[in-house]
Amino acid sequence: MATVQISARVDETLKIALERYCRSRGIVMNHFIQEALLDRLEELEDIEDLQNIRHEPTRPLSEVLKDLKLDGTL
Repeated sequence: MATVQISARVDETLKIALERYCRSRGIVMNHFIQEALLDRLEELEDIEDLQNIRHEPTRPLSEVLKDLKLDGTL
């Protein structure tokens, strides 16, 4: 994957904390930030999926069990 540079302004305290955290654990800050951004994008997608699921109609349990052939009938 090709890499490009991005720029963002953050609170100085946050930057210092991030530098200390990465240094103390031997983590490259660029890798940490990339992983954090990917994780956040995945969370946002999960939230959207959850909101969509909440608007789906529900089905009675008996119907679900029947579809799964777990209702005791053949």
